[in-house]
Amino acid sequence: MPYICSTFDTQEPSLKDLLSNIESGKTQLPDFQRGWVWDDNHIKALISSVSLAYPIGVIMILETGGNGIKFKPRPVEGVTNAENVSPDELILDGQQRLTSLYLSLNSKNPVPTTTEKKQEIERFYYLDMKRCLDAETDRLDTIISVPKNKKITSDFGRKVELDITTQELEFENEMFPLNIIFDLTSYYGWTNNYRAYHKHAPEKSEFLSKFEQNVFLIFQQYKVPLIKLTKETPKEAVCQVFENVNTGGVSLTVFELVTATFAADNFQLRKDWETHKEILNQHEVLKGVDESSFLTAITLLASYKKHVASGSAVGCKRKDVLRLTLEEYKDNVGETVDGYIKAAKLLMGEKVFSQRDLPYQTQLIPLSVICAYLQDRFEEYFVKQKIIRWYWCGVLGELYGGANETRYALDISGVISWINGSNEPPTVRDAVFSPGRLLTLQTRLSAAYKGVMALLMKTGSNDFISGDEIELTNYFGNAIDIHHIFPRTYCENNNYEREKWNSIINKAPLSYRTNRILGGHEPSKYIAAIENKHRVSSEDLDKFFKNHLIDPALIRNNDFQLFILNRSKKLLEIIENAMGKSVTGKDSNEVINSFGGSLY
Repeated sequence: MPYICSTFDTQEPSLKDLLSNIESGKTQLPDFQRGWVWDDNHIKALISSVSLAYPIGVIMILETGGNGIKFKPRPVEGVTNAENVSPDELILDGQQRLTSLYLSLNSKNPVPTTTEKKQEIERFYYLDMKRCLDAETDRLDTIISVPKNKKITSDFGRKVELDITTQELEFENEMFPLNIIFDLTSYYGWTNNYRAYHKHAPEKSEFLSKFEQNVFLIFQQYKVPLIKLTKETPKEAVCQVFENVNTGGVSLTVFELVTATFAADNFQLRKDWETHKEILNQHEVLKGVDESSFLTAITLLASYKKHVASGSAVGCKRKDVLRLTLEEYKDNVGETVDGYIKAAKLLMGEKVFSQRDLPYQTQLIPLSVICAYLQDRFEEYFVKQKIIRWYWCGVLGELYGGANETRYALDISGVISWINGSNEPPTVRDAVFSPGRLLTLQTRLSAAYKGVMALLMKTGSNDFISGDEIELTNYFGNAIDIHHIFPRTYCENNNYEREKWNSIINKAPLSYRTNRILGGHEPSKYIAAIENKHRVSSEDLDKFFKNHLIDPALIRNNDFQLFILNRSKKLLEIIENAMGKSVTGKDSNEVINSFGGSLY
């Protein structure tokens, strides 16, 4: 069995030495690491743990200078004299803890932090010496956070509760400044002045001695368990570490992990992403595309191209994204952006205009990659119709909820093969819409709900008063939303089943102004108001109703039950047309009992 050399070792350096290395620039951060984010309460709790010799967790660092992965370094926040220093080691895990301790215990400047409510504040940290020596006092209560003017006030600043603006006031209030605890010259100067201030009174010297033994020495002797990855650690192992460690309690995203690997080649992935994000954000429907899904799409495109060339498996799971090379990224990023823009164009044609109304954000990934790979073929009518059918099967079959990487891979292979004459892809083959689903589509949180509303817009869906079709030009200008056709108040007053009146069957995309006119009135009453007050002819209004798949006779007669049955049939027809397949079970006993009749 071969001998495997360890890629790490464990140490227990003192906290003082760790912070000294941070101050000198010997220990820095890889540039991709998140910024420092801990609030005032977190800092006090951390200091409290150190002061009691409680553990604060393991720190992980990477030794620099080897032939493995390389990162662009940056000093820890608050360090001002190490910009041009080449570090010996980089902090991989423990940034928040070490930065908090450096700023509060080493830096002579106020600590820029926040309150629990994220209000920005600046603080110095002190120990209430007397309470530190009281065994009954919770140590956390002895860590005093003071504003940068070193005054704690109440009654809107009118009453001063604590003033430690001078060293003499620190002595008087017996408040020890924590930012000198590792600066021995300053510390011994402070303690000598403390004794002199109290005229070398024996009881004060004894008190100071107890503080040194029970508090000061704990800080000096405090050790931090540390794992150091050696400079020989291979790139893949470092990436695996990034996958597993937490920073500030939040796992590094796949984007941050790939940013780390690309940094080895001095490529700034985040800056490149921001450039592409600006292009994507010009399209409302693409504003939800984040950096991780963007990388997933690039990986999927690169993987499919390799599959076509060599027959390798198609994949875009986390492990596949981490294996994406910089060369593959550069080769595919432009086509991916173009694919997203083509996808946005296709979605606009399907009346999906904004991120809010996109049924599945996740489905954008395979859609954009399919469009990217097809390039100019995307514009062919036959090709586009197949993509559209696949899209609607995914939406109405509700197949893109949850983790979808396996479906992405199956669909890009399946859709492109289907376009080239092969069998239907899994999403088209597997998609099923149950008639009873119409009654359970109650809110726009459902992908199928958003999808049916988009299909209604494709039929015309003229506004009842303006007669405008809901297109991009008025969708954003006239506050279009989804409203009840038989108003809620009217339905509740008539004791109609909520399952029916609040379902998608009784809803339509209308302007805010029109919905106000509908109010809570029975349809025949608001119809009269539309025709008489707003001068919409009966013929035109009936035409508008039909474009919403509403039978004019039924709504004019306030026939709610027949309206539900009739509109359900018509909604199922447009669903069948979009999916390119029949909805089964329309005359089952369950359907007849639920809807009051067959949906054929």
